[in-house]
Amino acid sequence: MNIENYYKYDEIKEHFNDWIKDQDNEWINQNIDDLHYHAFNCDYYIIGRYEAEKWLSDRVFEVINIIKEYENDIFGEVNTNFSEPENVVNMYAYIVGEEIVNDYINSLEVKSA
Repeated sequence: MNIENYYKYDEIKEHFNDWIKDQDNEWINQNIDDLHYHAFNCDYYIIGRYEAEKWLSDRVFEVINIIKEYENDIFGEVNTNFSEPENVVNMYAYIVGEEIVNDYINSLEVKSA
């Protein structure tokens, strides 16, 4: 599946775009390799079990499968605690965010070329 078709891709991308607007351009240039870490790993995307359950809605198993595939590919094992909706949402946002940040960095490189 194309990443842009992932559940709530546009919402997560908007979150990143808002985060970028709050950053200083010089800081972005100095920390370009750490953008994903700062945007999707320093703070939670969703806080609270109830909010996470609402956010996941009826797509929870689709999201879990994406996390399982990613973690197996990257780490060789699954580490996310699927019994905690907050962990599921935040790991999913981290995964989708990785692609969003890569696209953003690639667009910067194209503009400067």
